[in-house]
Amino acid sequence: MTEPLTHLDPVCGMDVLPDDSAGTYVYEGTTYYFCGKSCLHRFEQDPLKFLQPDSVEPEVIAPGTKFTCPMDPQIVQDGPGSCPICGMALEPMFIGPEKLDNPELRSMTTRFILSAVFTAPLLVLTMGEDVIGRDLLANAGRFSTWIQLALASPVVLWAGWPFFERAYRSLVNRHFNMFTLIATGTGVAWFYSFVATIAPNVFPASFMGHDGHVSLYFEAASVIVTLALLGQVLELRARNATTSAIRSLLGLSPKTARTVKNGIELDVPLESVQVGDIIRVRPGEKIPVDGILTDGSSTVDESMITGEPIPVEKVEGSAVTGATLNQTGTFMMKAERVGDETLLAQIVQMVGEAQRSRAPIQKLADSVAGYFVPTVVAIAAASFAAWAIWGPSPAMAYAVINSVSVLIIACPCALGLATPMSIMVGTGRGAREGVLIKNAEALEVLEKVDTLVIDKTGTLTEGRPRMSSVTVFGNGTEAEVLAIAGGLEKGSEHPLAAAILEGVADHEILPRKIEGFESVTGKGLRAKDLAIGNQAMMDLIGASTGEALVIAERIRAEAHTAVFVARGGVVIGLLGISDPIKSGTPEALRALHLEGVKIVMLTGDSRKTAEVVAKKLGLERFEAEMLPEGKIGVIKKLQAEGRIVAMAGDGINDAPALAQANIGIAMATGTDIAMESSAITLLKGDLTSIVRARKLSRATMKNIRQNLFFAIAYNALGIPIAAGVLYPFTGVLLNPMFAALAMSLSSVSVIGNALRLRSARL
Repeated sequence: MTEPLTHLDPVCGMDVLPDDSAGTYVYEGTTYYFCGKSCLHRFEQDPLKFLQPDSVEPEVIAPGTKFTCPMDPQIVQDGPGSCPICGMALEPMFIGPEKLDNPELRSMTTRFILSAVFTAPLLVLTMGEDVIGRDLLANAGRFSTWIQLALASPVVLWAGWPFFERAYRSLVNRHFNMFTLIATGTGVAWFYSFVATIAPNVFPASFMGHDGHVSLYFEAASVIVTLALLGQVLELRARNATTSAIRSLLGLSPKTARTVKNGIELDVPLESVQVGDIIRVRPGEKIPVDGILTDGSSTVDESMITGEPIPVEKVEGSAVTGATLNQTGTFMMKAERVGDETLLAQIVQMVGEAQRSRAPIQKLADSVAGYFVPTVVAIAAASFAAWAIWGPSPAMAYAVINSVSVLIIACPCALGLATPMSIMVGTGRGAREGVLIKNAEALEVLEKVDTLVIDKTGTLTEGRPRMSSVTVFGNGTEAEVLAIAGGLEKGSEHPLAAAILEGVADHEILPRKIEGFESVTGKGLRAKDLAIGNQAMMDLIGASTGEALVIAERIRAEAHTAVFVARGGVVIGLLGISDPIKSGTPEALRALHLEGVKIVMLTGDSRKTAEVVAKKLGLERFEAEMLPEGKIGVIKKLQAEGRIVAMAGDGINDAPALAQANIGIAMATGTDIAMESSAITLLKGDLTSIVRARKLSRATMKNIRQNLFFAIAYNALGIPIAAGVLYPFTGVLLNPMFAALAMSLSSVSVIGNALRLRSARL
């Protein structure tokens, strides 16, 4: 017999055996191929076709995927390309579990690196007298201008080419933006310097420097392109990271499911599971799809759905959700919803839709640019015409120089720095205060928020059950009650066991050594004459709760869980288990109320528990027993009322609501997915940070408006002078060299003002 062809099983990495030996199995007319491992992963396709890593290119984009623009989400088309409005590369609306290569990010990064490499020596050559010597620069003379041209041309004409493409699109579509300004400024500066290099004689003597040469602006054009490319790289990386939330959600599902057919158990790829399949789920495994328990019992951690830290007991007939974690028992389940129908898939869809539907706020500088660019171009053209017609000899030289001065002095340095400098300093200040801010949009929206929707567990509360009280009855003692509780729970996998054991340790009590204890599903634990559990357990052992029942009701009324401890058929103790409210929560809520912010609490917990917590915190509105779609529905309703909504949460179940809200605020003490779905992360997990973040938002936006005023006011004064309006009265013209100096000074003023944010009071 010939050697069997082998290929790697993508599930476990073992060899696939596609021959007619024990590696195949025929069932209902279909041949299944197995790997050589005892787990017997099956393939309903020929493994020769199933995995050919050397010859088959993996499909990274699903057929029929739509593409959209991140800045103009109304643009949707069937294939990749550029946005007809802003020129940015379109992104696929489908997001798979693997991070795909971003060609635009790779291109911009390459352009930035080349630009920086060429710009550095150019700056040294033109501005580095202290580095290479004034005499050496003077002796270089005309040779230096050709070096500058050689260094600047690749930066402006190749590295900066995307800006010219986008500027052209903005002109064609009459949608002026920062790309229009960048291309105009760098293009004019480079072209003016290019002409001055190859034909310096067209300029009058008054525009010659002390070395007898026309001043060049290659370094200004190159620096602008380099900084603009750096901004694009940072922005593209941030945009690339926004899809990690969805990829993390997709990664929650197991890759395989263990199906049971005719007594044979097979690990199959998750996508091959069909409605009606019987699946075995073992302890510690994630549930593969949504379904119903048909045999067995267990406890399941459903915190990704409900946000509640206490797992839920499941028995025959109970519904289970895909991607939740089975904890203690083995059970069989029937698949009811698979693929795109599962709750996890719906959460993924909700997060994606919310991210795309949120219209990005145009940066203030872009809004100004829409009016500023055509105004500057019109002034430059008018200046050129006026000097060409009425100017002194040589009229054309004066016309070119004055129009160039207008465009150079209106170069977008100050206007372009107005927003990013304030954002850079503001986000740095926020990081020092424990507030991580992802983008400028977050700061811009936060000051306008008038409604804050807050998840209860892990946001208002600590999100971790703790033993909050110990009550002793009869002839029992606190030490004995805790020792018995600790001894029984020490070997337990019940969700409350960790809280009880932690409480016992906090009281410095050693758990009693207990052997042969029995776990009674849904009731508690017992061993000989000792027992711990709920009312049902006390009824089972015949223990009268009496006085303890009254106190237990009082504990439950405070939204705590009551746990009875019995010895010899008599209740000797009662433990209260609760999820405590965070210490800074009341103060933060009071401060937000004083600022006029409406607060709404959402929770997956019971209505009774939610009511108790809301009453303690003075919250008038709350919604209980909320699933992810319910939370997102509440936010959409508030937004339909015209409210600017912020959502604060920490769980996987909060991810869709965090993405849907105008601004999402996540606790760093929560899940990674919540943080990735949010624009702001509070490192301390403390709501008082929201108050500081709002103050920072107001200070930053005020600073941006001041910067924009400086930039516009500077242009309002400088452009007329550059156009030559003073020449008829004073004979003064603005040399382009001084125009560039004025441009730099305006940038310095913007930077200096932005740095004041470092000392702003929060």
